[in-house]
Amino acid sequence: MINLFSRLSPWRLLLIFAISLLATSATAQFTQTIRGTVVDSESKFPLPGVTVQLLSDTTKLTATSTDVQGKFELKNISVGRHTIKFSFISYESRQLDNVIVNSGKETVISITLEESIQQMEAAEITVSRDGEALNEMATVSARQFDVSETDRYAGSRGDPARMASNFAGVQGADDSRNDIVIRGNSPQGVLWRIENIDIPNPNHFSIPGTGGGPVAILNNKILSNSDFYTGAFPAEYGNSIAGVFDVNMRNGNASKHQFSGQFGFLGTEVLAEGPLNRKKSSSYLLSYRYSTASIFKLLGIDIGTSAVPKYQDGALRITLPQKKGGVIALWGIAGASSVDILISDQKEPERNIFGSNDRDQYFKSRMGIGGLSWSKPVNEKTFIKVVLAGSHDRQISDHKSVYRHLTNDNKYQVDSLPDLMGYNFVQNKVSNAIFVNSKLSKKHTIKAGINTDVFFWNYADSIRVLDTTAINYYGFHHRWGSTDQGVLVQPFIQWKWKLNDAWTVNAGIHNQYFTLNNSQSWLEPRLGVKYVTKKGHSLSLGVGRHSQLQPTYLYFYQPYSDENGSPAQINRDMGFTQSDHLILAYDKIIGKVLRLKVETYYQQLSNIPVTENATSFSLVNTGAGFSRFFPDSLTNSGTGRNYGVEVTLEKFFSKGYFFLISASLFESFYTGSDGVERDTDFNGNYAWNVLVGKEWGFTENLSLVTGAKVTMAGGRRYGPADIDASNAAREIVYVDNLRNTLQFEDYFRADLKLNLKWNRRKVTHELGVDLVNITGQKNVLSLTYAPDESNDPNASIRKDYQLGFLPIFFYRIDF
Repeated sequence: MINLFSRLSPWRLLLIFAISLLATSATAQFTQTIRGTVVDSESKFPLPGVTVQLLSDTTKLTATSTDVQGKFELKNISVGRHTIKFSFISYESRQLDNVIVNSGKETVISITLEESIQQMEAAEITVSRDGEALNEMATVSARQFDVSETDRYAGSRGDPARMASNFAGVQGADDSRNDIVIRGNSPQGVLWRIENIDIPNPNHFSIPGTGGGPVAILNNKILSNSDFYTGAFPAEYGNSIAGVFDVNMRNGNASKHQFSGQFGFLGTEVLAEGPLNRKKSSSYLLSYRYSTASIFKLLGIDIGTSAVPKYQDGALRITLPQKKGGVIALWGIAGASSVDILISDQKEPERNIFGSNDRDQYFKSRMGIGGLSWSKPVNEKTFIKVVLAGSHDRQISDHKSVYRHLTNDNKYQVDSLPDLMGYNFVQNKVSNAIFVNSKLSKKHTIKAGINTDVFFWNYADSIRVLDTTAINYYGFHHRWGSTDQGVLVQPFIQWKWKLNDAWTVNAGIHNQYFTLNNSQSWLEPRLGVKYVTKKGHSLSLGVGRHSQLQPTYLYFYQPYSDENGSPAQINRDMGFTQSDHLILAYDKIIGKVLRLKVETYYQQLSNIPVTENATSFSLVNTGAGFSRFFPDSLTNSGTGRNYGVEVTLEKFFSKGYFFLISASLFESFYTGSDGVERDTDFNGNYAWNVLVGKEWGFTENLSLVTGAKVTMAGGRRYGPADIDASNAAREIVYVDNLRNTLQFEDYFRADLKLNLKWNRRKVTHELGVDLVNITGQKNVLSLTYAPDESNDPNASIRKDYQLGFLPIFFYRIDF
């Protein structure tokens, strides 16, 4: 039986499941409830009396209206996709397409309506299209991502970051990680935010100073629709020079207890939600996931290492509605991961892209954030929100050097395993966010607030000093040994002026101050202007200055002692990196379901940390991968510039299919302390994606969603390695003056996705297969130091390749 199961590929399993479902599929039509709330887009005040009409069912009139709390309910709605229209006196009407109804769970939606500046009983219908940002003050380079897109997009693996790599101007840096490169910027320039709070890297196996990881801690099943920015973002966002993920957690169902279970290659997970008090509409939402990648090893699937990564994560949200639209929410997410990469266990050379090839590595990471939010519409014009949160971010690692040699039969023989290094990095943070949003009139809205983060750091790191003339070790040298704290304060104010139906202006000021070294950036201007013609052509302009802290662990690096014998923190005084954005955009809805968007941009970076001595190094080239950075003395004198053009052609889901085509042409340069302008590591010059999806309805209750994605991009930049210096240092060392003079081969990947959904009475089954890199394309990742794969010291440098063919299977049940 085991041998039979091992021969069943995901394709065969899916086919067997589909045949069984078709054989047993009943013709009964199952129904479910659509419920939700409608509030004012600016004041968040509940809107009573809004007409809610189901347009997709032409056989009968299905409509209702919101109650005094802005709530509505549509009962006995057939499973499938539906269109709902919302209309209210003196407000712009809104239409939602592709509202998905499944039999296993109720569909819950939250809607905002914008007050019309024209005096009329009901404004013209404004159709809500995929991708329109939730933030009313976002003008350019902003896109809303629908949670359903993370499941719909081939190759996204249910991960918001991997999903975002489909958008124009956004690339993934590495198949084994979800780092994203926005317009040539380092992934560490991306800010993650939940409930108005800036959060630590929300990924498993995170490395200090990076913005991604192999697996997201954020579970898409606990998220609601959120915003993603790629430049010139509004004044409320700071401490970022590249982009922003503003993520929203959803509320649990306040009327009915519902459950989900999922089993797959990426883990086993459960989710529960339901009412705490139906009369008060309070609810809970709870999820947990545990995974071990041993199933990949059992099936012989290459994930880039023979080690077995383990991780678990969870999320919680308790929502307690108050009178007149107020809400108190207790929320949190957390994750833990570990992996032991034991090079010493290898009997022959193996692939390992998650660590160094000359040492055993024991690695653990922890991340968690929890908070309490209170929001309240003070009146029909003003809304206030206060958030208090605490977060924890920790990485622990121990390394042992592996000295070994190849025997005559090409098998490894280990000679010794001396301790090499270890580190324990902890960053705790207490955060507060408070803002007031006031609609002064139909044309003017003001939003002002302040974000405060109090950091508590505890960094410890030590390494043995190697004598390169003999295999000899001395005592441990402490590179980090600090317990410290600091405060980052970010006040802001922004103003929206809607002159008329054609012109909208968003202007603001952001400020940033860091107490550790008195870094400051005052009066950072932000401006967005949008003009919409009578024929629906949209022209937009966005400009702004943005600043960002350096990765905090770098401030406390102490490679040697000062003249008094005390540890010298040589980079404690680093200031903010700054970035000036200029963006021009054109947007046009063609017909009813097609959208064309073109953006061109220029970004000037300044105050980038570079070495005091004349070298090619710049911090803009760090932030991706599984390695920390050990800097020399740095100074904020580096510069950079990024510019390019992006084109997106998108067909919204209709008539059973959708597509998204995006293309980018760009340049990304930097100048180090040697005064030479070079390509950044991330300057691939071009990237394009073609993403398509089709839904096939076999019966009223059984459907198959197929999707495909093709990506091609310019290769990463690199320079030649200095073999002698690499062998001496036992790590790869590049020829400094030739940095980024070479380029890897172009990147190509094709993915395929199949999701089979079966609705039964009060239960929904779903079986999915995500086939990543179906052609098995060998894309180069980087050069790596692998000294023991031959007895030739001149062959210690080789290429590492990204992931090959990777099938990912899951089964989910909702009830």
